[in-house]
Amino acid sequence: MRVPGKTRWRALLPALLLLPLTGCLFRSHQVQVRYSTAKLQTATAAELIARLNQLASQVSTLNATVDIDTSVGGARKGKVTEYQEIRGYVLVRKPALIRMIGLFPILRNKAFDMVSDGSTFRVSIPPKNRFVVGHNEVVQPSAQPLQNLRPQHIFDALLLHEVDPQSEIAVVEDGVETVTDPKSKKPVEEPDYVVVVIRRGEQGWLLARKVVFSRQDLMPHRQIVYDKNGQIATDARYDQLTDYAGVTFPAVIQIRRPQEEYSLVLNIVKLRLNQPLTDAQFTLEQPAGSELVDLDQPQTQHPPESPAPR
Repeated sequence: MRVPGKTRWRALLPALLLLPLTGCLFRSHQVQVRYSTAKLQTATAAELIARLNQLASQVSTLNATVDIDTSVGGARKGKVTEYQEIRGYVLVRKPALIRMIGLFPILRNKAFDMVSDGSTFRVSIPPKNRFVVGHNEVVQPSAQPLQNLRPQHIFDALLLHEVDPQSEIAVVEDGVETVTDPKSKKPVEEPDYVVVVIRRGEQGWLLARKVVFSRQDLMPHRQIVYDKNGQIATDARYDQLTDYAGVTFPAVIQIRRPQEEYSLVLNIVKLRLNQPLTDAQFTLEQPAGSELVDLDQPQTQHPPESPAPR
């Protein structure tokens, strides 16, 4: 018995197969993709992980004079506010100590002084006669981005960290990044290596951080730190790698916190690495008569943002 529908489809099928050959239903065009012409180096996963650990182990303390550029805002706020550059000092001692001091322009009186032991932080703000304390994790997020700044954010971005064999595993993936071609000054694609570090947490394995190695020099040019929910917490970029007494360290560190929508750029003016730093250099006491503000508690008053925007 003949089925009319099947007969029609059998007659139509050859015509459908021939249609693409006629050029009536499609057209094609060239896609121009620019690739980097730089000479690229190669490395195995084991070599990259060993290199990360070796670079991380080179720095135990840091004493830096820096110029600090700050901006806040983004898509959620609908605007970006840039603050006037200030001079600052940064002290770091592994495994978790950091102190950062900021000075107002011109007069160079102290704008802020903050320390962290890796768990809690303390900030003195002399212009407001205010002393702020809290945990490194933001317990009560503020609508003002810089009130969510924690010294530990700077610590995590400044230094590379070794892969802990007791609680972390690392794998390597081939990636691609967009760079500027030195000749044409146009954006081009260039392969890179990404060391992905996964950490064992209380609820299972978590994405901890990614370290991006340029294949031009096999040096880390970017580090992305993730929170416990797998969202980007800190995105740090390292530029102008410089030799400081035998240790290669970036002269420019760009730190972006996308969730709080603030960014810092640290331009190193002077840097001393691996010199002794005492406990007293990371001690910050509340000035007499200053107002104590605990950011872990609901706020009825707003701590100051920062020096005036430009």
